[in-house]
Amino acid sequence: MKNLEITLKRSLIGRPQNQHQVVKSLGLKKMNSSVVRPDNEAVRGAIKHIAHLVDVKEV
Repeated sequence: MKNLEITLKRSLIGRPQNQHQVVKSLGLKKMNSSVVRPDNEAVRGAIKHIAHLVDVKEV
């Protein structure tokens, strides 16, 4: 199974609370922090909500 490397590239300042919650649920904390998550529908759905804030690579 493939994994996704998700990196937070933009700040959460001024963003809606639901976007803060999605970022936190993915395990991202500060700008330029990265996490590796499995490539499944739940993770893809979360990324869809914050696609403008993150950079995603397949690992």
